Amino acid sequence: MPIAPITPILYRILKPTFPSCLWAGCANSKEIALTFDDGPHPEYTPQLLDVLDRYQVSASFFWLGVCVNRAPAVARSVYQRGHWIGLHGYDHRSFARLSSKELKQSLELTQEAIATSCNLEPKYVRDVRPPNGLFRPRTLDLLHEWNYRPVMWSVVPEDWVRPGISVVTQRIIRQVHNGSLIVLHDGYYGGQDVAQTTAQIIPMLIEQGYNFVTIDRLWEKLQLNTA
Repeated sequence: MPIAPITPILYRILKPTFPSCLWAGCANSKEIALTFDDGPHPEYTPQLLDVLDRYQVSASFFWLGVCVNRAPAVARSVYQRGHWIGLHGYDHRSFARLSSKELKQSLELTQEAIATSCNLEPKYVRDVRPPNGLFRPRTLDLLHEWNYRPVMWSVVPEDWVRPGISVVTQRIIRQVHNGSLIVLHDGYYGGQDVAQTTAQIIPMLIEQGYNFVTIDRLWEKLQLNTA
């Protein structure tokens, strides 16, 4: 069953239920975040970078450790362009099914892969998006205990099943709002279309007056507004 039609409903339910996660930015700001999961991919991610460069848009990438190890030069290129880097686990196993030891190992292995490829200290990579958005309350407790920041989403166009670039674009434009946190995929599933999709949505969103920011900016604005 397609989940894209019900994600706005899930978002409205889950956001107040789990307020320690970053679900979106501030509703009174025209800032939105483009985020990409499941990479880096040796072919799809460089194509995506060309589009982001063309429009001078900074994005946030949530990486799988195994993919970083397979394409370290691509990972380094993403980081050197100033994009924000987060964790998506080592191999896309559901966090809800991992023991605390397995979860910690998955995150640390991914941090190590990023640190090696990007010459970046592991402690600075602490934003985490659970694969498929699945977690348990205990998962969040562990992430906070280990000084990670859980990041979720507000716009999920289900691009990984490849319903068509125009369909994905329409879903995003229909659902976007101030503070939106949009999730697309530049990995094996969905990555074939990600550059074209991104090239379509960026000018449309710019025309609507939105500014693109990275995840750290959304955290910063939320902290200022709740201080």
